[in-house]
Amino acid sequence: MKDMEETIEIATPKRTKEIIQRHGFSFKKSLGQNFLIDQNILNKIVNAADLDESKGALEIGPGIGALTERLARVAGPVTAVEIDQRLIPILGEVMQPYPNVRVHHGDVLKLDLAELFNTDFASVDKVSVVANLPYYVTTPIMMKLLEEKLPVDSIVVMIQKEVAERMAAAPGSKDYGSLSIAVQYYSMPELVCIVPPTVFIPQPNVESAVIKLKVREQPPVEIPDEAHYFEVVQASFAQRRKTISNNLKARFFTKENRDQADILLEQAGIQPSRRGETLSLQEYATLSTVMWEAGVRVAL
Repeated sequence: MKDMEETIEIATPKRTKEIIQRHGFSFKKSLGQNFLIDQNILNKIVNAADLDESKGALEIGPGIGALTERLARVAGPVTAVEIDQRLIPILGEVMQPYPNVRVHHGDVLKLDLAELFNTDFASVDKVSVVANLPYYVTTPIMMKLLEEKLPVDSIVVMIQKEVAERMAAAPGSKDYGSLSIAVQYYSMPELVCIVPPTVFIPQPNVESAVIKLKVREQPPVEIPDEAHYFEVVQASFAQRRKTISNNLKARFFTKENRDQADILLEQAGIQPSRRGETLSLQEYATLSTVMWEAGVRVAL
């Protein structure tokens, strides 16, 4: 087995360049293509996903299959979704030794993921999403995976370092914002490691990070309406330098009832002079509940 791994391992500079050259492949900046060539980082990603043959793995943006290959060796069914048609024949070739791998050509943002889970992962109870995500679509992909309430156990992804830090940020920190709250509402984030640009071909201009999101079975807070909760959160961060009172007034109140904003904040136990980044998920839950019960909706 050791000899086989040495001969077919994709995640090395030499093997990656050989596959790219043999297929005449050229990178497209518009697709954010950066292929991993470091086996140590791949190990950290796969280990964080905690896979075995009883669990499935969904990979988004497999490239030439460096991570796919690792997943195929440890997981049960593996499905890879690749948007670049030029990579499909390459993946077909390098994944030939692995009958547990399926490759789909498509845009994950347009796919019916519930249907994909029903067909590709019918034989397993738990599925992890494991991917080296294109940086330009990280947030839309992550929010789709979380908001659609798919049967996902965890999400382990390589993303831009700054975005990972925002997802894992605590209240009161400079990185804490509406993305932090959304991610932490649906999951428990944990930074796995920081990754330098040198482990990619071509090298990106920024540092990366591997982050693990353990998907929650239930939200950590009780709220009357999820959409309203996130409207309150987003309004609170509309202008970071403004107080939460002023941000809420701009979004939810008219000139006639602006005074009500401070009354409701006080009712929720929140000083109107505080800024949005100082509030916890629970404080936002209390605030949105008070506003909901008072009949406050988005001002038209």
